[in-house]
Amino acid sequence: MNFKISIITVTLNSSETLLECLSSVSEQTYENIEHIIVDGNSIDNTLELIKSTNNRVSKVISEPDDGIYHAMNKGINISTGDIVGFLNSDDKFYNKYSIELIVNSFINKKNIDCVYGNLIYVNQQNKITRNWVSCEYEVGLFEKSWTPAHPTFYCKKNVYDTIGLYNSNYSIAADVEFMLRALRVNKLNFSFINKNLVTMRSGGVSNNGLKSTYVIVKEMIFAFSQNNLKLNIFKYLFYK
Repeated sequence: MNFKISIITVTLNSSETLLECLSSVSEQTYENIEHIIVDGNSIDNTLELIKSTNNRVSKVISEPDDGIYHAMNKGINISTGDIVGFLNSDDKFYNKYSIELIVNSFINKKNIDCVYGNLIYVNQQNKITRNWVSCEYEVGLFEKSWTPAHPTFYCKKNVYDTIGLYNSNYSIAADVEFMLRALRVNKLNFSFINKNLVTMRSGGVSNNGLKSTYVIVKEMIFAFSQNNLKLNIFKYLFYK
């Protein structure tokens, strides 16, 4: 089956790092890709860079938004792929086979709704600072502060029709809340790809020290409550 893959990249004054992101999409061996850029009205040369660089970008929106999750939802709404995922503007795919691995997981395992894999963090000098090795999901892992690496999380487009979009009321934990909703609440069928799929640059809004950790914990307490799930906060904090 020739799945169409929508890759959504949210940008805001991203010209310093966007080229690597665009190139890594262009280098993918899988052909049927729709690359969507949702820009927050950048004032640098982000848009000029997209226009002047050979890439696989097929749709560009540039307008003010209400934050990253609002922008991500706009990308989902205009996407036409069978499968949807996100690549941050300062991230890149681990190698040229990442999308092919993702698609093959959907093909080889019937009735799969979503997939996820491993990720590596690099610093500004592109040196590896952390290997995020995930695992097969089982009930109880979210309660231990576990989560899939969101940049590796791809799901079928109809999942958003079934369980909803990203909750833009969250400041930095809407991606985790969405995956909690997908795997824990709605019990969607998944496949874990035990390979590196994405290289992520350290220093993003959700991995930026104690302040972001405090906000994530606070928002995840709310996420469990909102989804009618019990959370032992002491256990969660212990694993966090």
